[in-house]
Amino acid sequence: MKTKHILILTLILINLGCDQFSKELVRHKVENNAYIPLVKDNLILTNVENTGAALGFGANFSPWIKIILLNFLPLLVLLVLIYRIFKKSNLDKWVLVAFAFLIGGGLGNLIDRFLYGSVTDFFHLRIGFLKTGIFNMADVSVTIGAICLLIAMLNTKKESKLNPQ
Repeated sequence: MKTKHILILTLILINLGCDQFSKELVRHKVENNAYIPLVKDNLILTNVENTGAALGFGANFSPWIKIILLNFLPLLVLLVLIYRIFKKSNLDKWVLVAFAFLIGGGLGNLIDRFLYGSVTDFFHLRIGFLKTGIFNMADVSVTIGAICLLIAMLNTKKESKLNPQ
């Protein structure tokens, strides 16, 4: 196994570990629907079980639709990302980091869905006009992964303009 692959697997495991550890802590130490201000009313700690996807999307879908949209499709996407990491040798470092964060976060939420039938969410951010839904560390990983992927795409676009073929 190449050093690059070991580093990527380590990054995946760090993301997954932080997510699962924080969720386990919240499940055991924070009451359901608690309202605990961590930083005034800007960062709130709570404990909510989300049976849907982001912001509860799909929570009212039929069980079979949920299995397909929230379990099967994300698992398929994660397998494709893992395949790309190990089979493509010329991936940009931002793409590799993005994939590691996306995989780590995606696995974290999939584990919750498989083990508990829902995802534990616990942070709520409210800073001025910025108000988020309730989220968890897996969501943070996926967001960071998406930002890294955007950076990689912008870098590729900029390089292609600088070096036309």
